[in-house]
Parts: sequence; C-alpha cells; structure tokens
Amino acid sequence: MNPITVAAIQFNHRPGDKAFNLARVDTLAGEARQQGVELAVFPEMCLTGYWHVRKLSRQECLELAEPIAGGPSTEALLKMASAYDMTIGAGLIELGDDGRMYNSYVVAMPNGQVAVHRKLHCFISEHLSSGDSYTVFDIPQGAKVGVLICYDNNIGENVRMNALMGAEILLAPHQTGGCNSPSPFCMGVIDPALWHDRHNNPQAIEAEFRGPKGRQWLQRWLPARAHDNGLFLVFSNGVGVDDNEVRTGNSMVLGPYGETLAETWKADDAIVVANLDPAIQATSTGRRWLKSRRPDLYGLLAKRTGQEQDTRIVRFQKVDS
Repeated sequence: MNPITVAAIQFNHRPGDKAFNLARVDTLAGEARQQGVELAVFPEMCLTGYWHVRKLSRQECLELAEPIAGGPSTEALLKMASAYDMTIGAGLIELGDDGRMYNSYVVAMPNGQVAVHRKLHCFISEHLSSGDSYTVFDIPQGAKVGVLICYDNNIGENVRMNALMGAEILLAPHQTGGCNSPSPFCMGVIDPALWHDRHNNPQAIEAEFRGPKGRQWLQRWLPARAHDNGLFLVFSNGVGVDDNEVRTGNSMVLGPYGETLAETWKADDAIVVANLDPAIQATSTGRRWLKSRRPDLYGLLAKRTGQEQDTRIVRFQKVDS
C-alpha cells in the first residue's frame, strides 16, 4: 500500500433528489481535492436518499433505481473522478441485470474503472435484495480497498473476510445514529428541532452527536473492527434530518490500531481528512493476529446454529409496528 490521503465526507442529502445530491458530491469532492484528498468516501445511499425509501412502493423504488454500467449517477461519478484525479465512492439504489434492486455502493476511479458493492444485510425495503458477495479491489492510488455498507460492518465476520481477502482500507459508508433503538445504551432518537436550530445553538445538537446516540455508541465497536483486522477504516455517515430521524454524522478515519486519526461531530456537512501511513500497518496488532489464526478450529463459523434470524424480517416488522 502507498501512502494515501483519504476523506470521510458527510452531508445532509435530500430524499429522492438525485440532482441535488450529485451536485453536493461534486462540490464536496472538489473541496476535498483542494486538500490533497485522493480517496473520497461519501455515505450510504446518499444519492437517492435513505430512510424515506422504507415507505416507497416497488414502482417508486424503481423510479429511483438505475443500472451501474452506463447509469447516469455512475457516469457522473466517473466524470468527477477524472476531473479531480480522485477515487470517489457514493451510495444509491442499483437496478441489477437480474431485475432486482440493491442498496449498492459505487466506487468510481480516475482510470475509468468502477467497483460496486451490494449491501449484504439490506433491510431498508422489502423491494430491495441483499447482496451475496464481498467486494475487495485495487484502486489506482496504490491500495487494496474493501467495502461494507452500514449494518454489514456490525457483523465481525464480514470485516474479517475483507481482511483475509487482502483489504488494507475498509470503506464503511453508513446512514446511522439517532435511530429508534430498543437498547438503552446506544443510539436513540434526537429531536429534529435541535437540528433546525443548530446555527443558533450548535452546542445542544453537538452534545447529542457526541453522546450515546452518536459518537459514544460508534466508539464502543467501530475501532475494534479496525484494530482486530489491522485495517484503516473510513467511516462516512449521513448527517441531519433523514425523514423522521436525525443522522449524527460523526464521520471519522480510524487507523489499524483502532486509533482515531480524524473525526467530526459538527452538525453540518463536513470533510474529514487523514493521511494514511502504511508503515504502521504491517506491525499492527490485528495484522499479527491474522497470522496466528487456526482455521481448523473455526468450522462452526460456517454452519447454521438455528439461532440465525433474517435481518430483513426483523427490520420490516419494526417498521410496520
């Protein structure tokens, strides 16, 4: 891996307004390039909007969806990547060749190459399908990159698989924080009035973003994903009102020891920049642990225990209740 400057970029998307969202990606990518950024990571489904999709009919989802190859959003991202000499990732609803729709993440590269990851644990809509494969690839800047979308990162096995497949940097686009969670120790709803009053009283909304509904929850588990696998991790999250919830932003870049290299708790669009030094990765704890694995002991990991439950069913039931 070569040294590389990366950015986790957050912005408040508009639901269903791809023209506005693409324009924000273009503007923010240009600002990031002025800071020397070579890899820019935008949030999950930031081009189409996210939380409102759970209410859409199949036809309404189809109106938002588009193919990756030759699709207008992918073509726009490729133009940006070429213009800024930057690799750019952003999320949307993909219309696959199989006729199914996916929560997908497009990574456009300045050499014209495109990689796409389909979310493995998709629950935003019964009309969208889950992906069935991991996504690890080389980018022109000289790094091997993996992608896991939001809930994909919650499952430790998914992150470990990316590390085993050679990923050095994990892109972790999200739309999270401020969620209606049954747990008393993480997330929880945020009053939208605090977001709307953020310019007059930034301390109130930032206190929520830095607390258990945002940063404190993320810091319980996200650094462990980076540390245990010796990965650089770029966490890009939505921010602000997202239908009836408030996303907490908290975009950050983590190092292979789980250390926070750069972060924000601003209640606003933001660009979080960090320089990744590959020299510290080879001797990181996680990379040494990967060498100590005993795969002959892990057979149970690939077997069903009977306790598994489809995330999609659980989430659909929660939305309906």
